[in-house]
Amino acid sequence: MSQPYTKLAVADAADAPSRAALSHAANSPLASVESVSIAAILDVLRRGQRFLVCSHAQPDGDSVGSMLALGMVLEQMGKRADLVAADRIPAHYRRLPGADAVQTMSRVHGHYDAVILLESDSLERTKLFGLEDFYQINIDHHISGQEFADLNWIDHRAVSAGEMVYRLAQAAGARLTPQMAECLYITVLTDTGGFCYGALRESTFALARELVLAGADPVAIAQEVYFSAPASKLLLLGAALNRLSCENHLAWLWVTHADTLQSHATDDDSDGIVDYALGVEDVQAAFFLRELPEGRIRVSLRSKGKINVAAIAELLGGGGHENAAGCTLDGPLARACDEVLAHLRPAVADLSVRSA
Repeated sequence: MSQPYTKLAVADAADAPSRAALSHAANSPLASVESVSIAAILDVLRRGQRFLVCSHAQPDGDSVGSMLALGMVLEQMGKRADLVAADRIPAHYRRLPGADAVQTMSRVHGHYDAVILLESDSLERTKLFGLEDFYQINIDHHISGQEFADLNWIDHRAVSAGEMVYRLAQAAGARLTPQMAECLYITVLTDTGGFCYGALRESTFALARELVLAGADPVAIAQEVYFSAPASKLLLLGAALNRLSCENHLAWLWVTHADTLQSHATDDDSDGIVDYALGVEDVQAAFFLRELPEGRIRVSLRSKGKINVAAIAELLGGGGHENAAGCTLDGPLARACDEVLAHLRPAVADLSVRSA
């Protein structure tokens, strides 16, 4: 939990900026819809002293790596950054530099000049209470990104939120340390599914190269993410694969809460299971359903690029990338499965018509 703090003086000897003052800065031409808001964000960061950095609940590689890297940038700027998440970060990201600084909580306490939300399309997505009391900076790259904050920087071209943090760090004049490079590399690796999908372009690999040159070890990072699964994950995967269903260019699988208990699996162990369904020959879209303890159904959707699963996830109350998205539905499993199929089948049928 953050410690009590007294606001410090800024360069002009005035108090740290108020919410009204920050709003004035954010509403400058720099914050226009057409332009990226790096300069406006840096103005807020330079004028403030203490910041809260958070992301969506159930943090993934992009959210964890981005939070850690942004915390390092703020530290280099002489600022204090508290990193907070509603859920514990997954086991294979806990060895990242600075990961032990991420606090797990449900309600935010303390005094902050601003809260910086990474890849969250709303305050609700963080599952953190108390954020509404602070000036909000929203940094997101999802297609489903929303301009809900006081200052919004949404760039759908960015391959990860980490890429945006990298650009922010460059503009701030921060030094790209090996630790920061490792955290940023994992955002690019995981949000492209190991460089398999997403907004991949030449600049993506140029960024990866810069991060490796700065000290990120691509082999060690890939092994930690993809080749360090506990036995419980493989047991849960086995239960899911036993229920694999394929139909035209579509595949899906699912597990019950009983499967999770029987395999002694954690929430982290379900990550990546959907990719096995997507890996079936000729399949263009896939989804994985996981029954939660309270009976609701967590849905992970993936595609190989021809079907926009983010649009489907939005219709179901979720969001994400064109090729990787998710949502949570009411149970039981059969009902949730039918609901997803009702949206995916027409998309697959349309794909078949366009391919004819």
